[in-house]
Amino acid sequence: MSGFGPGGPFLADCPARLTVELLADKWTAVVLFGLSRGPVRHGELIELIGGISRKMLTQTLRRLEAHGLVSRHAYAEVPPRVEYELTPLGASLIDPIHTLTEWARENADAVLDALDTTPEPNGHGD
Repeated sequence: MSGFGPGGPFLADCPARLTVELLADKWTAVVLFGLSRGPVRHGELIELIGGISRKMLTQTLRRLEAHGLVSRHAYAEVPPRVEYELTPLGASLIDPIHTLTEWARENADAVLDALDTTPEPNGHGD
């Protein structure tokens, strides 16, 4: 069964679909992987990831924290120190992210070749 039918796991209100939508965000997998080696500060994640704004990183971390994938630890120090780390639930995604990353490395040229040979859509509902 494909899962794309009545009662399937990809209905709009299904937890599986909500989870896939969370993981499909541009920065989610990158941020999770950036946290995979242990607690990291916000500024360190910016440097590790590259190309993400402070605002976008903050939004992504907050969303991942709200979904139970990341925990935030604020230390009562001067100056204040905040670290982020994966929860056990978040850590359970690292192997699938690694698998997807390996697939992307192995197939990147084929994907780019297909993109180069695919005609541009003409905007007429094709």
